[in-house]
Amino acid sequence: MSENFEIKKTENRARAAILKTRRGDIETPFFMTVATRGAVKGAVSMDDLNQMEAPVLLANTYHLALRPGDELIAKAGGLHDFAKWDKPILTDSGGFQVFSLKRKKITDEGVKFRSHIDGAEFFLSPERSIEIQHNLGADIIMAFDECPPNVPNFHKIRRAVDRTTLWAKRSYEYHFSKFSSNLSATKRPQIFGIVQGGSFPELREKSMQEITEMPFDGFAFGGLAVGEPTEKMYEVLEEFADKLPADKPRYLMGVGTPQNLLEGISRGIDMFDCVMPMRNARHGAIFTSQGVLKIGNQKFTTDLGVLDEECQCEVCAGKKYSRAYLRHLLKVGEPLGARLLTIHNLHFYHKLMKDAREQILSGTFEEWKKEVLKRLN
Repeated sequence: MSENFEIKKTENRARAAILKTRRGDIETPFFMTVATRGAVKGAVSMDDLNQMEAPVLLANTYHLALRPGDELIAKAGGLHDFAKWDKPILTDSGGFQVFSLKRKKITDEGVKFRSHIDGAEFFLSPERSIEIQHNLGADIIMAFDECPPNVPNFHKIRRAVDRTTLWAKRSYEYHFSKFSSNLSATKRPQIFGIVQGGSFPELREKSMQEITEMPFDGFAFGGLAVGEPTEKMYEVLEEFADKLPADKPRYLMGVGTPQNLLEGISRGIDMFDCVMPMRNARHGAIFTSQGVLKIGNQKFTTDLGVLDEECQCEVCAGKKYSRAYLRHLLKVGEPLGARLLTIHNLHFYHKLMKDAREQILSGTFEEWKKEVLKRLN
């Protein structure tokens, strides 16, 4: 057992554990609410997140460095004080956002690009990425990696794997030039390494071996959910997730649907994040215990029932807003509609993770998962 991760129960590959951080313990498996610019889209407040017992906030290194600037946030006491959130925060390295830009120059030193806001030139290296994350005051930070596009190009993906390893070493070294390696992981920011390799098994194997040779506090799979078929993602997880160190947390980045989360848990994943619950809510796609409900459909115009009778969120069990009212808000473009629907979707995700944990602890996860998937599909 590592000092930051304690497994409580396993069922096959599924794990119920405790991730210990300097800002408290987190029960796994868990889903991280994405607050890209330090706020959750849909006007969901930190109080709302606390009410639904959201465990972790995920913020974006790239966007916050450009605006308002990581130095300003540091002066404000870090993102916790700036955004008024007192639970753990994970920050990504900015790699995915940078590599999604069309115009950039990548070298072994880092990435040169122009801001999408004002065109100002910006250079992001492993050291600068970690410095930004330190300034943001994150509790879990990610090593800088190269997230390659989803292309069947072995040589391009291999270059990304090699560069990810190089940058992981530099990220790790810079991090521990600022924090003593003798300091407990529960007393300092934790740093996670990222495994790349696309859908090529030999490259995933190579990246996994190289990244796990470094004593990171946790490990993540990157470069999935970027356009490859879902079954291909599952194949990668089936082969490699359980090969990551058993005594460290495992994070699947940018994933995904409720079905993806449950399948990931079955394969040994502990941590997830995705913009899907917020984005889908704004477009009227609502997650319920019986599958996705398209609230904009005409048939809900006069439906006075709640979104989901089984849901205990503030929208369904608290205020008991009707489908008709929520559809009305969405159709007339009232921001309140997006807010209420986002609260519901996020509550659904967090409750799903809590239920999954309880089932693992009871030894009934796989049977429960089958029943849930039947209803969701």
